[in-house]
Amino acid sequence: MDLPDDFGALQALLLGSKLRVAGTVVLTLSVMLGAAVGLGVLGVPGVAAVDNEFGAVDESTTTIETDLVISNPNPVGVTLGDVRIDYGVSMNDVRVANGSREGVSLRPGNSTTELTTRMDNRQIPPWFASHVRNGERSRLVVDADVTSERLGRSKQFSIERSIETDLIGQFDSNETRPVEVEDSAITATPLVENPVLYVNETSADWGTVSRDRTPMNVEFVAYNPQAYPLTVTEIDYEITMNDVLVGEGGSETNAAILPDRSERIETTTAITNDNLDEWWVTHLENEQVTQLEIRFYATVEIEGQEFRVPVRALDHEETIETSIFEGEDS
Repeated sequence: MDLPDDFGALQALLLGSKLRVAGTVVLTLSVMLGAAVGLGVLGVPGVAAVDNEFGAVDESTTTIETDLVISNPNPVGVTLGDVRIDYGVSMNDVRVANGSREGVSLRPGNSTTELTTRMDNRQIPPWFASHVRNGERSRLVVDADVTSERLGRSKQFSIERSIETDLIGQFDSNETRPVEVEDSAITATPLVENPVLYVNETSADWGTVSRDRTPMNVEFVAYNPQAYPLTVTEIDYEITMNDVLVGEGGSETNAAILPDRSERIETTTAITNDNLDEWWVTHLENEQVTQLEIRFYATVEIEGQEFRVPVRALDHEETIETSIFEGEDS
């Protein structure tokens, strides 16, 4: 049966009306969205809190696991495909880690987004140099930017805290300590009696830090109890951090000490900064605890005879503990 021509016209009218209504709704929503953005009714999600912890670590990379608590101020949940989160960690302006993520689904209120950031361990030497240069103090800064291209705005979030250490503070001492020869073949000679000498005073401070070396200047007052003059011709040292050798060397002193007299002797030790990325791995694996050890050896000459003596009176041991992300403000 043929339908009247009026039915086709009615169908076109109805269909056209639906399309026009749909187009009107879309247009209206777009206008409303634009107006809401312009009036500030729709807010840009921001970071409400940050929680970091170290993950896996190997010789070249340290993983930082981050929970970002993102606050969505809008009354509805959204999938913000055009939202980008940029995240970074700095210590004394040395950028040690960067990360980013795009397309985050958010419900109204707070949502937790997980980020994995990889830190290049080669950034540890320049950071350590800056830490010592700054009086063994570091400023940790964690920052995150949430940017929405659709809304044309962004929000920044930043927290910071201080990291302080004291690697050589306990080196300063006025305690008198004996230096004894452990080799019985040496003490059997009539020229040498234990103690070979006494250390009456020790002090240390950091030298001028460079990109390659972190020097430490050491002074000590040595007293000669022998019946003969002696000369401390050289001081050698080894520096280990969690059994990782980070520095070694020696310097000529040629300090002559008369019997029953004292002399102030100066020497310089140094950490080789390029060795610190290897130490960093052990520091994290040991739950951010490091055993610092500095061992000294003196070459002593008495009446033309030279022998090497471990100077335990100068040796320095220190436990270094850090909690780099602990106490982050949110």
